[in-house]
This record gives sequence, C-alpha cells and structure tokens, in this order.
Amino acid sequence: MVAKQIRDGITAQVLKMKEAISVVPGLAGILVGDWKDSSTYVRNKNKACAFVGINSFEVRLPEDSTEQELIKMWMVSFHIGRLAMRGRDPLFVPCTPKGRVEFLHRYGVEIEGKRAFVIGRSNIVGTPAALLLQREDATVSTVYSRTKNPGEIIIIKQADIIISAVGQPNMARGSWLKPGAAVIDVGINAVEEACKAASAVGPMTTAMLLSNTLRLSSQQRGHNFQ
Repeated sequence: MVAKQIRDGITAQVLKMKEAISVVPGLAGILVGDWKDSSTYVRNKNKACAFVGINSFEVRLPEDSTEQELIKMWMVSFHIGRLAMRGRDPLFVPCTPKGRVEFLHRYGVEIEGKRAFVIGRSNIVGTPAALLLQREDATVSTVYSRTKNPGEIIIIKQADIIISAVGQPNMARGSWLKPGAAVIDVGINAVEEACKAASAVGPMTTAMLLSNTLRLSSQQRGHNFQ
C-alpha cells in the first residue's frame, strides 16, 4: 500500500529529526462547532500523527466562528498563486492533489510530455492538480461541471492521464478513455455501486498531510527532513 510506505518513511524521518535537532513536528486540528464528521476526521488525523511520531493538538472554536475559514481561504489562494508561478515554490501543496500526483510517481507513470486532463477546478483539488501536472511538463487541459458536452472534446480521448476531481457521479465515462490511460478518481459520491478506488483517497491524503507537516517543521529550523 503506497500510503503506508509513505507513512513508514515519514516515521523514520521524524525519528531522525528528533535525534538530530531535538524537535518533534506538531499538527493542530481546528474544529469549528460540533460536527460529528469533522470530529471523526480530526480524530483519525490524530491517530495518523501518533503512528508516525508527530505531536497532534486540537483547537475547538464555537460554531459562529468565521475567522479561521477566512484564514484557510487566504492560505490556499496564496499558495496556489506561488504554485502557478515558474521558479517559485509554495510552502505547501494541498494534500489531495499532491497525493494523486505522488500516486503517478509511485506507479511509474511518466508525466513529462504527456497529455493530462483534469476534471474539476476547485481551489483545493482540481486547480492545484492541474498546476502540479503542468509543473512536471505535462500538457494539461481542464473541464468541469459546467463544461458543455465534455465527452465530445477530442483531446480528452487522447489523454494519457486523467484526474477526476468533481463532486458529481459519472462525470467521466469509460468511452472517453484511450487504452492504457492512467485514471485517478478523487471525487467520492453516494451511488448504488461502490467504487473501490475511493478507499485509497483518504489514506493517501492523510499521508500527504503528515508529509507537509514534517517538511514545514524542518524548514522552519533550516533543515530538510521529508
């Protein structure tokens, strides 16, 4: 399992960082209100942190808090801007698209010079996924929920890589795909037939969150553990 391999590598780097500079990375989860799903999400992240040796913290805010949402939006927009600029590196990359591109690397899928198609344009998945592929010299095209007749776009049938990141079931069809194309489905929707691929999305996203935490913590101290 790719996510476990990454977590094992992070565990080793966290221990190495602790031994070298006596510092352990920390990750804070901010909860606004008392949503059960959010509490479960943060609890699972705490377990993942414990697995790799990262300290975890929870910050709980009342339901009517809005400042943290604004801060999150600012941070995502700021780092997407740096991601889009050649010669600039963002401090972090959103975890879900970062994990999808890492999947391609781990399975030996060549990106440079290939045609890539991203379905979706959200700030936290679709847009950064397209930018990450572009950074690796893929030729990238994007469609989204308001694109008319996406199946009629010829280039999608020529794509070597397709990342579907849209909250709409059956957005991508098998008839669109050329033989041998690498396809990653990020969106999770309630449909009658369960998609086994969706089970890989959560663990890989969590692994990238841990990776970002380790890298940012070490960079703050002038090191490069990752």
